[in-house]
Amino acid sequence: MKIGFIGTGVMGTGIINNLLRAGNEVTVYNRTKAHATSVLNNGASWADSPAQLTQDNDVIMSMVGFPRDVREVYLADNGVMSAVHPGQLLIDMTTSQPSLAAELAKLATKKGATMLDAPVSGGDVGAKKGTLTIMVGGNKQTFDQYRQFFTQFGSDVHYFGTSGSGQHAKMANQIMIAGTMTGLVEMLVYAKKARLKLDDILATVGGGAAANWSLSNYGPRILKGDYTPGFFAKHFLKDLRIALQESEKMDLDLPATKTAKHLYELLVDNRGLGNDGTQALVKLWWQD
Repeated sequence: MKIGFIGTGVMGTGIINNLLRAGNEVTVYNRTKAHATSVLNNGASWADSPAQLTQDNDVIMSMVGFPRDVREVYLADNGVMSAVHPGQLLIDMTTSQPSLAAELAKLATKKGATMLDAPVSGGDVGAKKGTLTIMVGGNKQTFDQYRQFFTQFGSDVHYFGTSGSGQHAKMANQIMIAGTMTGLVEMLVYAKKARLKLDDILATVGGGAAANWSLSNYGPRILKGDYTPGFFAKHFLKDLRIALQESEKMDLDLPATKTAKHLYELLVDNRGLGNDGTQALVKLWWQD
């Protein structure tokens, strides 16, 4: 299959490499070409703009940072929508606003194309291993047609409904992660203050009812002082803000998620550590 992929960050790179391993022809675009070096070395081709990338490929995929980036790559003068043609499939895997997903899907339909919103969970490890959980919204017939395609980079694929539903599912996922990340950090802060051996704490907690993905994947990184991003703190803060905005629209109050958002605002906005991984939240208590 001929695929155009926009975004060669931590997550995009892992997905692209899996697409290449599956035998696809992949053309990539990124705002900074140097950040695409690894996938270009692995066999991907380069396009100078989203429009150029869109012209010659069957499936166009995107994994960028923020909703404003999604708007830019799709709606700018040299964006995807300026070159899209009938029969193409567009897949945005950025964690973004459900309303934006619906807006772009409607525009794609007018141009004779189809668009799915398909945010993912599983972090850098899942992207590298091809074991991502994928949450899809959009046309059901299109999803059914391409379901097996998603298994090239994901191991758990779920369809949730019309356009924007995949993004709503991702918000639910991020609300859960907010709880596990704050729990992980406060658990370690407490255990350290009580002078417990932290390796033993991770093993003990991870073997009981409190076991969770954040603990097993990020706990060891924290103990090693490894704050490289499996998922950027600034992107997680963006996700929490979207989740709370959507909650307000539904007249929901989510106090624990609000607390998590406040903590990540302290980390990202006050401390300037948005380019660290989400596990860097512990730096609010521990020095580097």
